[in-house]
Formats: sequence, structure tokens, C-alpha cells
Amino acid sequence: MIPRIVNDPFAILLVLALVVCNVGTTANANAALPTAPQAMLARLGMRPIHVHDPSPIIRCGKVFWIFSTGPGIISYYSTDLLHWKPGPRVFAQLPHWAHKMVPGNHNFLWAPDILILHGRYLLYYAVSTFGAKRSVIGLATNKTLNPKSPAFDWKDRGLVIGSNSKDSFNAIDPGVIRTPGDRLWMSFGSFFSGIKLIELNIHTGLPDRRHRHIYSLAWHRTIEASQIFHYGAWYYLFVNWGYCCRGIHSTYNIRVGRSRRITGPYFDAHGTNMLQGGGTLFLDTIGPFIGPGQAGVFENHGTLYFTCHFYNGLRHGLSQLSILRMIFNSAGWPKLMLWPEK
Repeated sequence: MIPRIVNDPFAILLVLALVVCNVGTTANANAALPTAPQAMLARLGMRPIHVHDPSPIIRCGKVFWIFSTGPGIISYYSTDLLHWKPGPRVFAQLPHWAHKMVPGNHNFLWAPDILILHGRYLLYYAVSTFGAKRSVIGLATNKTLNPKSPAFDWKDRGLVIGSNSKDSFNAIDPGVIRTPGDRLWMSFGSFFSGIKLIELNIHTGLPDRRHRHIYSLAWHRTIEASQIFHYGAWYYLFVNWGYCCRGIHSTYNIRVGRSRRITGPYFDAHGTNMLQGGGTLFLDTIGPFIGPGQAGVFENHGTLYFTCHFYNGLRHGLSQLSILRMIFNSAGWPKLMLWPEK
């Protein structure tokens, strides 16, 4: 087990060849992490922008975009995946229907996810307050992400799903995926009864009245931030365990399991059902790289990139972006690769 450094983020962590543990493998077995904290963060893909709960990267033309928790949903863009600049916010103010359903939220929107579908960008987001089940997931759409285009205009499409104190689930942290056969699904959930899944209408991006079933995918007493990625014959479910939002004292860590069907059941590398508390450790605290969370996967020219936020122990727990390359081992499990030393 790699020790955590939370009380002394400047301490030197002795790391062998272990970086990211996954089903007994290492992120890059041929290269050890440097012991200098700043160099360690560089090899772990740090990008010096302030994000929390980042969406997967999405491309619009030659520009890459990422969206994040924040006032009105914040955005950043890049042309090389290295250097990022701030983009426009999605909402100037909270949609009226969302304010009515969650009056305690004042346009601080959570955990966006985005995909392109039939020529439109669909952006899902959560509206909630800490520790409560009075939550909603909403949808906004745009024809382009380029703010200089005359077609640029975020349109509020309203409610996707909501929850209140009477529900067993919590409607936050949307994770959307388009599957083979042109079907659209959304995972969501946090703590309480765990991670859920519903099918959406492929044309509208909203709930499909033909498919009202809510599937249960995974449970842990501190689970949230689900994301499903399809690769080969498998669906991979990434989730977070632990607590976020505590700076250097955050205990977030990313877990993974897989299934042949999107609706599950999902099992970890040891064969434990994720509904029974299973989940293979994928990415954990490593020295000043603290509490990684909100997994995202993006493919660009045949290369898979993995994104998440982490709390930077060298900057008093500021949440920042990490981008790492992801590959699959011979057993079909994902693992991460360090960036080369400079």
C-alpha cells in the first residue's frame, strides 16, 4: 500500500515502481516516480488549472474543452491538451425550474458531463446541496462549443431526473454514454443506495418513457462520481469511494469494475460484485497528488486519455486537473501510464 501524505504535503514519498495500482499491475512498471514532489505531479499529469469534478474532455473542431463544477458551470479550452485557458460559463443564472426544485442552490452547479449526439452537444449537470437528497440533474444543449460562432447558444432543456428525501437515491453526478446500437444511458447517484442507471431517449437526451426502470449498479457507504466506459466486449464502471472537498484531508480514491452488459452486474478484478461493495483500486493518493476523483475517458487519434481532479498538496489542497494516458493490460483491465520525465 502506498502511504498517504496529508498532514505534511512537502514530505518526500519513497515510491518504488508503483504509481497507480490496478489488479496487481503498475501504471508504468519500467519507470519509478521521482521523489521531488513537483516532478512527481508533472509525471502524474498535473495541469495548473483549478477544476473540480471535471467532465471528460470533448473536442469541437481543433479545440479541446472541459467543463467543471462551479458558478454556472465553468469551462476551459486547449489546442494541445497541455495549456488551458478559461472559457465562458454555461449559465449566467440558475434555470428557474432548478431553483424552484432546489432553492438552497444559488447557481453553483456540480459535476457536468458532456457528449455530442446528432450534431448537438449535450451537457448534463447536477443541482444540489451538501449531504441532501433534494437534488436534480438537468440538461443543456448547444450546436457548438465555439463561443465565437453565431450558432453558440446554450439552451436549457430542463429536468432529467430529480430526487427528494423520500427517494432511496440521490440525483447527482451524471455520467452519460452512447452505446453500440445507438442507445443513450446515464449513471448517477451518491452515497445512500449507491449508483443507479437509466436509459435516455437517443433523440432528446431526456428520459425515455418507454424505459422507466432504474437499475442498481454499485454500492459503498461513500460512493459517487460514476462514469461508464465501453471498450472491447466490456463496460467499465469507474466510481469514487471516500470523501471529497476537504483539501489535503480528502480521502477520495477511484475504483473500477466491469460487466458484459451496461446494466450489470459489475464485478471487480477479484470477482466481487460492486453492489456488494466490490471495486478494484484504480487511483489513490500519491504524495502531494491527493484524493483523485471524477474519472473521465477521452479518445484522440487512437490514444486514450484519463482525466480526474486531485487536491494539490503543494498548493494547500487546491483542486486541479490531471490528464494521464490509459491502456489495457493482457487481462483486459485499464491501467494508467506516467508521463516521461523532462
